[in-house]
Amino acid sequence: MGQGHRIRTFIHGFDEKMDGGIPEGHIVLLAGEPGTMKSTIAFNMIYQNALRDGRPGTYISLEQGRDNLTRHLEQMSLSPRDVENKVSIVDLGMIRRNLDGITDRTWLEIFKMYATNLKRTLNYEILVVDSLPVLEVMARFENPREELFLLFEWIRDLKATTFLISEMKPGSEDFGKNGEEYLCDGIIHTKMERVDDANIQRRIRCVKLRGTDHSPNYYTLIFQNGVLQVTRIIAE
Repeated sequence: MGQGHRIRTFIHGFDEKMDGGIPEGHIVLLAGEPGTMKSTIAFNMIYQNALRDGRPGTYISLEQGRDNLTRHLEQMSLSPRDVENKVSIVDLGMIRRNLDGITDRTWLEIFKMYATNLKRTLNYEILVVDSLPVLEVMARFENPREELFLLFEWIRDLKATTFLISEMKPGSEDFGKNGEEYLCDGIIHTKMERVDDANIQRRIRCVKLRGTDHSPNYYTLIFQNGVLQVTRIIAE
């Protein structure tokens, strides 16, 4: 990976607010409340980077099944079949359901094994983990802060740009409960915002991004005709 290269989010109007995108090799927390299109945003990055720039990517789902995820993505005009030679979707939740006698500690090793093997075979440049809280629950960390630090260092050694999806409670400003916000290189926050009695908008902002002169402001997030884009918030 070249110094100074960036991974585009392909959210129209948003990359320009982050000096062109995410610096290669960064670990980014994609955090937000339910319904704010976190999975769509993450897969859109993998999909568009594979389709347009030829970058291989891997999406590891720990909860949502591959079939359900694929149907959802096809409805969003992001069919995995379009990029099947460049993108791998791993349904770790299905593997978890079909194997008996696996301890919680072993699940973290299984996650690492798949991530490592796919790095060797696919040599992915972008990795998405959906989601970090589920991985933490599965791993049953005894010392969460210390073990998360070691996990983040392990992910960093993969030499990929990594997006860790994280669920937040509506109205919360806590991006993690074990110091995740300090361990990551960047945070992208999504939320729902009521604008009047009838309308609610999705909002997105870059909270932090190391090595980048970025806007900290919220923007309205719109999905239309298969395209994600942001617009300036005009009125509340």
